[in-house]
Amino acid sequence: MSEIPPPDRYPVKIDLVQKPMGMLASLQAARRNVLTILPWIAVKQPMVSGRTGIRWHMVMDPDAIRRMLLEKLDDYPKSNTTKSLLRPAIGESLFIAEGAHWRWQRRAAAPVFSHRNVLNLAPVMTRAAEATCARIAEQKGRAVNLYAEMVRATFDVTTDVTFSGEGDFDSAFVHKAIDAYISEAGKMSLFDMLGLPGWIPRPGRLFSGPAVKDMRQIADDSISARKSAGPGEIPDLLDLLLAGEDPETKRAMNTAELRDNLLTFIVAGHETTALALSWALYLCAFDTRVQDKARAEAQAVLSGPATGKDVAKLPYIRAIIDEALRLYPPAALVSRTAQTRDSLCGREVKPGDTVMIPIYALHRHEMLWDDPDAFRPERFVENKPDRYAYLPFGDGPRICIGASFALQEAVIILATLLARFKFKAIPGKDPDPVMILTLRPEGGVWLEVEDV
Repeated sequence: MSEIPPPDRYPVKIDLVQKPMGMLASLQAARRNVLTILPWIAVKQPMVSGRTGIRWHMVMDPDAIRRMLLEKLDDYPKSNTTKSLLRPAIGESLFIAEGAHWRWQRRAAAPVFSHRNVLNLAPVMTRAAEATCARIAEQKGRAVNLYAEMVRATFDVTTDVTFSGEGDFDSAFVHKAIDAYISEAGKMSLFDMLGLPGWIPRPGRLFSGPAVKDMRQIADDSISARKSAGPGEIPDLLDLLLAGEDPETKRAMNTAELRDNLLTFIVAGHETTALALSWALYLCAFDTRVQDKARAEAQAVLSGPATGKDVAKLPYIRAIIDEALRLYPPAALVSRTAQTRDSLCGREVKPGDTVMIPIYALHRHEMLWDDPDAFRPERFVENKPDRYAYLPFGDGPRICIGASFALQEAVIILATLLARFKFKAIPGKDPDPVMILTLRPEGGVWLEVEDV
């Protein structure tokens, strides 16, 4: 029989703050791990408010979140802090832009991520899953850092579907630049906490400028080369974006807009999926009952590596991904800046207030989830959660445009791995959930790997 963890044992989590923290203490904590400044009452109450330099509110009530993300979208744009963190790397892309500038880009890019186009890109994901299995097979019998393997797999997918594996695209350099930017640019500055304007330089981010400049130049060169060469036989994401236009205005993206959106996809696309897979593998090793059940499903469906057409036949493996995204959401805290006076949960919100949705706390809220810290993929099979209680990709008009791509990729890779290998936890080697820009497993996800 498979080992079933005792009911008092839970996967790793973050200890939330028990006592109020001052500005300097909050800054020090946030620079190491943003989520360590979340108060413990955030998983017990619908809304928490305070002041740390600027007025802030944390919202965990699904109805209030729906109001922010759907009903009053324009009144709650992305916060100035978020924009100052990300604009140097991804400019005024879909992720940053607001209002009309965002709307026309969204309309132009939406067909790129249609079901048909995403399914057409599935063979790239299958090849990445096969290559990952080959690398892991060479390391079986000893500890393997599955986080590093998932980062490599998803980055290979992202660059391949974006640039069709063109030889002049230096993916290793771009990955290094992205990693450096995420690790340093995301560290909260005291200037951010004081609410100072974004045009004032943040000392901790100045060093990453050259790497970002080079990364943007590589993308510009790739776009220019593709414009000259024309599309390939099977269009990749760059081809589709080049061909895209706003159906209302017929406006197409210029080189700078194409570059910013490509870099957004590269930065966000591989990171989100790599994290979902890494945490899912950790959780499968944590609960071997779940792992065995998922393996049985994969082996019953697959005749080789998983394909795009197999995804719909793997509901339990999809549920594992969903539960991993619940417990460890990649974008574990998002923030908005209120533009008008409003009321959320019966509490006044003033123009200029920072309004945060701590998705990590929302996904573990005691009023919304049964045994919220437990790893139970079945909860996504038995019934669907409230739409605004589960936000791994956001929601409303600004829901992540690449969500279906990421989920298809994650299911293909996880199913392929579980059908081939057994993953065992290593005592004392649990990863540490740390959020800078994304919620990463600090120290890696080290597991023992054996053939099935």
